Amino acid sequence: MFEQTSRYAHLKPITFTTDEGRVTSYIPRRFLPPGTHLPVLTEIVVQGGDRLDLMAARTLGNPTMFWRICDANDAMHPLELTAEVGKVLRVPIPQPEW
Repeated sequence: MFEQTSRYAHLKPITFTTDEGRVTSYIPRRFLPPGTHLPVLTEIVVQGGDRLDLMAARTLGNPTMFWRICDANDAMHPLELTAEVGKVLRVPIPQPEW
C-alpha cells in the first residue's frame, strides 16, 4: 500500500465492521518514537532557506525520508524545524523497523 520509504510502510491496515455490516479499512495512528533514542548519523545546522526534503536528500540520500529527521527531533510540525537559522538538527541512522 505504501512505499518502503514511507513512515507508514510498517503499519498494517485495520478493518472495522459496523453493526450494519459496512466494512472500512484504515491505517492506525503512528506514534512518534522518542527522538533521543534514535542513533545519530550526523547533525546539521539549519541555514537560511533550508528545506527538510533537501536536507534528507543530502544526508540520507532520499528527499522523501525527511520524516526521519522529524522523528529524531521530536517534531510534530516539520516546518518548525527549519524556521530558526542556526538550529542544530539530529539526523538519525535509518532503522529497519521504520
